[in-house]
Amino acid sequence: MSSKSPKPITPRSPRTAIEPDTVEIPTRRSKSARHPFVVIGNAIISIFVLLAIMAGIALVIGKQRFDAPGPLPDDRVVNIPRGSGIRDIADVLVRDGVIDQPWVFVGGVLVLKAREGLKAGEYQFKAHASIRDVVATIVEGRVVAHQFTVPEGLTSEQIVARLLDDDTLTGNIKEIPREGTLLPDTYNFTRGVTREQIIQRMEQAQQRVLKEIWDRHSPDLPIKTPDQLVILASLVEKETGKPEERTRVAAVFVNRLKQKMRLQSDPTIIYGLVGGKGMLGRPIMKSEIDQATPYNTYQIDGLPPGPIANPGRASLEAAANPARTRELYFVADGTGGHAFAETYEQHQKNVARLRSVEFDQKDQAPADVQPAPPPPQAVPAASAPAQQPHRAPSHRNQTTQTTH
Repeated sequence: MSSKSPKPITPRSPRTAIEPDTVEIPTRRSKSARHPFVVIGNAIISIFVLLAIMAGIALVIGKQRFDAPGPLPDDRVVNIPRGSGIRDIADVLVRDGVIDQPWVFVGGVLVLKAREGLKAGEYQFKAHASIRDVVATIVEGRVVAHQFTVPEGLTSEQIVARLLDDDTLTGNIKEIPREGTLLPDTYNFTRGVTREQIIQRMEQAQQRVLKEIWDRHSPDLPIKTPDQLVILASLVEKETGKPEERTRVAAVFVNRLKQKMRLQSDPTIIYGLVGGKGMLGRPIMKSEIDQATPYNTYQIDGLPPGPIANPGRASLEAAANPARTRELYFVADGTGGHAFAETYEQHQKNVARLRSVEFDQKDQAPADVQPAPPPPQAVPAASAPAQQPHRAPSHRNQTTQTTH
């Protein structure tokens, strides 16, 4: 039994007993809680929460669509013009079928903070590229690379004509570059690059290569300046298309220069007649061999006053370091190559041997096929002047019917 006594019950009077119990009146909300700013604030918070939920859902859906394969059925090249904004780019991509949800593209760019990285240019998009892939291609500037190839031995006028025919380049050309100042090579560029920029690149490349080769040229060359090296290399370039012959052809010219012999190079006749056009279009005539022009090395001593084409690196190298031979003559052998000789007697034997081969080939021709008659005044074989070194046809742009 507990030692504590129960709490005594306070007796109430009959009157108080019949009175109802009093209940505490609840406190009223503060006036600040009912203030309009608070109500508005609560509403705004609720809206923000709702928007955040909606944004989260949108992000989840957007990310799925951002990474999903695109509608493009095949690889396609698309040109994005300069000055295009984000919406302009999205419209171009939709028009070309690269994407079909421009708002996902715009949203993805904004989320990735890549808006400033969007670049104009020509892009190739892979089949079914996702929008993420499309954005990465544009932001990283993976533009389509075009190529402009300049073969060795073209004149500057011919190179300019090719530049003007290339519709991926822009702009006009102020003037034809000086002969021999453009380096033949393959140049990569992107759509929209100007023709003048390509010319500048070719000129800079030629200056760089020429300095490099001139710095290690043979010390006993009978030429004194890099410009003369370009002239000599242009003759080598036009005389042979066989890489293994370049140094021997250069040696023939160098040996002749040392002995004060005229170079007697057919391509110089052609250049003296047609200049930068590069092609005569018919055989050289006897009267043209005798015709005095500043470039005709049958009529002038030493090198011509300027290059007759734009030589490539290989011909510059050959002219700077020709073969160590005593050869003074060469004649075309009918196969694109040449027969070389140190003496005029050897040269005459080479000519006779090659003539006999030509006649044998004509005799074996079908009876109903007759060789075309030579053009009027074309130089006959027997009338070739004495001491002519080679009479080799120009290997790319012109053929002749005369023989050294």
